[in-house]
Amino acid sequence: MRLIHVLSISFLLNVNYLKAQDKLPSLDKSPLDMSYCPSNYPILKVQEKLSDSLIARVIYSRPGKNGRAIFCDLVEYGKVWRLGANEATEIEFFKNIIVNNVKVKKGRYTLYAIPNENKWTLIINSELDTWGSFMYNSKKDIVRMDVPVELLPQTIETFSIYFELKNKIAQMNILWDNVKVKFPFTVSTIK
Repeated sequence: MRLIHVLSISFLLNVNYLKAQDKLPSLDKSPLDMSYCPSNYPILKVQEKLSDSLIARVIYSRPGKNGRAIFCDLVEYGKVWRLGANEATEIEFFKNIIVNNVKVKKGRYTLYAIPNENKWTLIINSELDTWGSFMYNSKKDIVRMDVPVELLPQTIETFSIYFELKNKIAQMNILWDNVKVKFPFTVSTIK
């Protein structure tokens, strides 16, 4: 009889615990995504088809256009942007790289952009774990690079980042609305 009471109390406690866990946060309108250099690195690793070691990984939120005017409206020209939505976009380099003739040590960084109509300034910054660009501090910039804007013939509905890799030269492609910018970097052979 005592065992039945203990089991009943245990059951009731577990039910209350599970009921308290039912309050899940709502789904975000701009889900997190991750892109690797080389592309599809985890899948290739599992399939044992890797030809290159891991160079970089970017973690970012993917807002949708949803009928909105994006550049010069939602994302203002001339102002620092978190390069996505929600948390500031982060990139991790697993090797030392060179960007705009500046050596960047392997490690984790935040990416920002200053979009303009014909060019963007892309920024690698040392501040981590921040939301938006509210805490952006240019004194923590590691490197800045101006890149031209390429207008696309089609609209990209969801903000997207992907890498291309040829030999030791990588390119991070950033696309949204009818805009594409390319952020090139080189894998450093210097330790």
